Amino acid sequence: MPGGGHCPDCGSTELVEDSHYSQSQLVCSDCGCVVTEGVLTTTFSDEGNLREVTYSRSTGENEQVSRSQQRGLRRVRDLCRVLQLPSTFEDTAVAYYQQAYRHSGIRAARLQKKEVLVGCCVLITCRQHNWPLTMGTICTLLYADLDVFSGTYMQIVKLLGLDVPSLCLADLVKTYCSSFRLFQASPSVPAKYVEDKEKMLSRTLQLVELADETWLVTGRHPLPVITAATFLAWQSLQPSERLTCSLARFCKLANVDLPCPASSRLQELLAVLLRMAEQLAWLQVLRLDKRSVVKHIGDLLQHRHTLVRKAFRDGPAESDAGEEEQQGRGQGPGQGKEVASSSLGPPEGKRPASPALLLPPCMLKPPKRVCPPPPISTATGDEDISDSEIEQYLRTPQEVRDFQKAQAARQAATGVSNPP
Repeated sequence: MPGGGHCPDCGSTELVEDSHYSQSQLVCSDCGCVVTEGVLTTTFSDEGNLREVTYSRSTGENEQVSRSQQRGLRRVRDLCRVLQLPSTFEDTAVAYYQQAYRHSGIRAARLQKKEVLVGCCVLITCRQHNWPLTMGTICTLLYADLDVFSGTYMQIVKLLGLDVPSLCLADLVKTYCSSFRLFQASPSVPAKYVEDKEKMLSRTLQLVELADETWLVTGRHPLPVITAATFLAWQSLQPSERLTCSLARFCKLANVDLPCPASSRLQELLAVLLRMAEQLAWLQVLRLDKRSVVKHIGDLLQHRHTLVRKAFRDGPAESDAGEEEQQGRGQGPGQGKEVASSSLGPPEGKRPASPALLLPPCMLKPPKRVCPPPPISTATGDEDISDSEIEQYLRTPQEVRDFQKAQAARQAATGVSNPP
């Protein structure tokens, strides 16, 4: 008999072990009664026949996938199919989800964070394969909060130790502009607002590159900048009919959301274009403003690199070098006045305005810092000064000797006045 026990039906002790579908069972050899069936196989060496092993102590608990993880894996695959991603992307996203779910902080997180984890794994996979996909697109598909998504995304990247490259700005422009519904006539889009996709995309790319060169993209979310650049490109292609259209109406016609900072990015782009327009002779006499400069965006972009160098400078070194060059040519003050009066430059006796500094907006308009109140001083000047503090004010050896003599004289005088 392989183990102690008896048959519950006939009382026989002749129990034999019988393997049925790779599962050990104890069967009575006299009456054929199945005494035990489905005994769990574990790694415990003290397991014996007729001894039940709880599921929590078995090896099956570690191999079982929870319902929450199964649901998350299905959502990862469904999201990849909705985005029409290659099968390799799907396998990588599933692997990242499984790795993240092994951490106790993720398993014990709230349901909202677990839902966002699905999109984070897909976004990381797309970024690593240089697939143009934005965080806002996934948040829209998952109905997720952008702040929660971005926080979870950074946590997963740090937790798994992944190297995620930044998204290419040109690919993002192409993907984002392709979703605009302005490339074919429809009942909601008048014919005068329909534009050729290639022309609009080409000019938008040039404006985004200009914004990148003038520090308007650095450290900022790219979608507001792209939205403002797309709006200016769309207006500049047919300015006579589109200058009256506002940015909010443009986004409504294109069926895209209007990012909150897009209006500020639009004003910054127009300010840069105005500075560039001041460097073209045929535009100086027109006295352009932020509305009329849109008509000349094509000319400004054609000479973009030269105009940016003339309109902005990197620091005070350029202006100093220009003055030294002018003095080296032998122009005296009288000759300079004659040239200024004969040309279209500033009036006689005034220096031309130096180009503005090409700095990030955060440095041109730094945020105001709250000045802490000064600490309230309770010192009145009548406080006693300790000997150790006095030594901090002594500077020369002579002062040290004089101080020691004064101390000795004081002690001698005290001793004389108070005899024992």
